[in-house]
Amino acid sequence: MGKHYRYLTEKDREFAARQRMFFLASAGGAEVNLSPKGEDCLLFLDEETLLLLDYPGSSNRTGRDILAGGGVTIMFCSFDEEPRVLRLFCKGEVLGKDSQRFEETVRLFPNGNPAIVRQVFRLRVEAVENSCGLSVPVMKFERVREGGVRHWAEKKAETSRP
Repeated sequence: MGKHYRYLTEKDREFAARQRMFFLASAGGAEVNLSPKGEDCLLFLDEETLLLLDYPGSSNRTGRDILAGGGVTIMFCSFDEEPRVLRLFCKGEVLGKDSQRFEETVRLFPNGNPAIVRQVFRLRVEAVENSCGLSVPVMKFERVREGGVRHWAEKKAETSRP
């Protein structure tokens, strides 16, 4: 049976950190945007605050949805032997390159590089939901995709330097 509560637990944060992939949904109007995410782009600050690095290369739907006052949902699901789904229902703010807090925020990440990040989403968790995840298949992680979004952003930053 699913559980719905207000704040992230330490167990929630540890579970989320172990997942190699998660899903990010946002809506600022009629359409819901849904994207798979990977890389090391997520950082939990406390029981209700997290940061998400946004790399260039795709549309800016999540950023536009947040600026329009829309909500963001992050879903983690276990593909290993522990069946579990964790959803975080959030509201957020966008820290663009013009923000005074942008560089220091990006540098909170172990491999944070302000030169390759488009913006940072600072998300405030409004609700947490756990469910069993029994319908999620067991799958094996092979590797990080070569030439992933971080690699692409690094190459783009190198070619755009004066």
